[in-house]
Amino acid sequence: MTTRRWSVTNTGFTAARVVTAIGALFAVIEVIYILLHLLGANAANGFFQFIRSLAEPLALFWPGLFPISDPNWAIIVNYGLAAVFWLVVAGLIARLISR
Repeated sequence: MTTRRWSVTNTGFTAARVVTAIGALFAVIEVIYILLHLLGANAANGFFQFIRSLAEPLALFWPGLFPISDPNWAIIVNYGLAAVFWLVVAGLIARLISR
């Protein structure tokens, strides 16, 4: 009869997964805001205001970095870059943690 020993998970790996999940959550918030804006959601709606209140601080320095005259393209570029930024930064931090 063989006995199996359950190995203890590496704390660095677990922390890396948490960091990756947080970065993905930040990116999803940015993408939801982009979609709500592009699909013409009611700006007075509570859910829209809640998502906007989360997305604007998470966008950091990206809004207004590139002067784009079309408001829809400005939202896509500015908040889309913020979403990519969070994915890249979270991935880099997770890679450093898991070493």
